[in-house]
Order: sequence, then structure tokens, then C-alpha cells
Amino acid sequence: MPTLIRNKKIHLDYELLEQFEAGVELFGFEVKSLRNNHGSLEGAYAIVRGCEAFLIGAHIPPFQQANTPEKYDPYRNRRLLLTKKELARLAEAEREKGLTIAPISWYTSRKRVKIGIAIARGKKKFDKRETLKKKDAARDIARDLREKD
Repeated sequence: MPTLIRNKKIHLDYELLEQFEAGVELFGFEVKSLRNNHGSLEGAYAIVRGCEAFLIGAHIPPFQQANTPEKYDPYRNRRLLLTKKELARLAEAEREKGLTIAPISWYTSRKRVKIGIAIARGKKKFDKRETLKKKDAARDIARDLREKD
């Protein structure tokens, strides 16, 4: 599963509770753009409306500007392809206060472009500071171990 695009701030901003894999309805030129590592998941989220889930706010620029339809919107809403059980679980989590559905990364699986999404709880400012402190401490320990060898 080669990762195409990763949401770098997801682990800093959210505590991931449950993860899912979803297919996405994309145009051909969007797939080409993603395979060239163009796009962003920053600020994106998913919602469940009726029996469908949608990815909101993900940016996928056109692959070739000249060959893109005139009315193409790089921030358009994209339908997520999930099972009924997964949709029910996501809808339940969305109704619960304090939880959101956040995208983790775009990746390929058997020649298909998939997106990893997670039910997430937002972190408070002091939780974010704690995460950064732990990350810095782990980096310092790893650096010290490398220097001793």
C-alpha cells in the first residue's frame, strides 16, 4: 500500500479512535494527480447524509490544466464508498458530541485509490503540547542511541 498523500497534522490535532478504509468516486484526471502526489487533506473531513458519506474540503488539483473541464472545482465534495455497517457506525459517531470523521491518507490498494478515514476526537491545547513533548523526547533518545553506536 504505497501512501500517496498523508495528513501530517492528524496525530497532533486528533486522537484516532477507529479507522476505516473507503473507496472514493474520482475523475480520471484526479486519480492521475493523486498518483503524482498532488493534493492535500488539510482541513478536510467527512460527513454522513442519508445512506451516503462524503469527503468535504479535500483539495485535488487538476493533472493537466489545459485538459481539465472548465467548471472543475478542486475542492468538490467526493462520495465515499463504504459498507452499510461502516456507514451506520460513522453516522452514529457523527451524532456523538466531540467526535468527527477525519481523513488520514490517500493510498493505493490493488491499483485502486483509497482513503483512510478515522473516527477522531479533537485534542485540547494541553494535549497537543503533551504530544509534542513526547515526540521530542523520543527523538532525543533515538539521537543519543545513534551517537553511542
